[in-house]
Amino acid sequence: MTMARWWLSVGLLLGGLSVARAMDVRHDLAYGPLPAQRLDVYLPAKTRAAPIIVMVHGGAWMFGDKTSRGVVEPKALHWTQAGYVFVSIDYRLLPQAGPLEQANDVADALAYVQAHAAEWGADPSRVVLMGHSAGAHLVSLLSSSPSVATARGAKRWLGTVSLDSGAIDVPGIMNGPHAGLYDRVFGKDQAQWQQASPMARLEDDALPILLVCSSKRIESCPHNRAYATKAHELGVHADVLMEPLTHAEINATLGEPGSYTDAVDGFLHGLGLP
Repeated sequence: MTMARWWLSVGLLLGGLSVARAMDVRHDLAYGPLPAQRLDVYLPAKTRAAPIIVMVHGGAWMFGDKTSRGVVEPKALHWTQAGYVFVSIDYRLLPQAGPLEQANDVADALAYVQAHAAEWGADPSRVVLMGHSAGAHLVSLLSSSPSVATARGAKRWLGTVSLDSGAIDVPGIMNGPHAGLYDRVFGKDQAQWQQASPMARLEDDALPILLVCSSKRIESCPHNRAYATKAHELGVHADVLMEPLTHAEINATLGEPGSYTDAVDGFLHGLGLP
């Protein structure tokens, strides 16, 4: 285990001077035996029963990692300044692991975070899952069917933030015109489509979720609204946040000052978090 002092240049000017803040980062903590099963922990200046955000990167289930551009910053700075611990995880990618195995990796990472939270001055009962694109699909899948995570030793978390999921309704995608990458990811087995679909797996004990969607993508918001409608019918809290941002911008700009970050913070406040 290593700890590094990470110096971030914060875009604040006080008296004409740029302010730099220090952030402690614990790199490459192993939540499993495989090289891809690693996570980084970003700690605020002071921790006492701190809430935790666990971030899952995107990359079409095939590429990307926990330090890819837009995954950590500006999110880590924004939420560590608010007193959160921010965790960014890696997981196995195709062809080594399919989306269901990847969801298991996320569940294992969540269980590790909950088990070790006290070491970081954090509260294991105040955890939120967050993910972008393929990562949003994975956290939405776990949020829809929490038993997938609890069966692997994780405890229920407070809620989930899905940032423009790569696939909310997998059968809906696969039965219509779709990009070729989905065939590689989800295959031809319709039973597997159901198992990998947050919409199909949605249960009445699902976690509260904020579904951020890009109004610049044709299918994103309709699928997210359909998920929210089904969730409401089951008595599950689900909010849809439409943003006039590109798929990449939804990830890269979260944490910057503005109405988008304020809306995500509002969802977290609704979970009882600062």
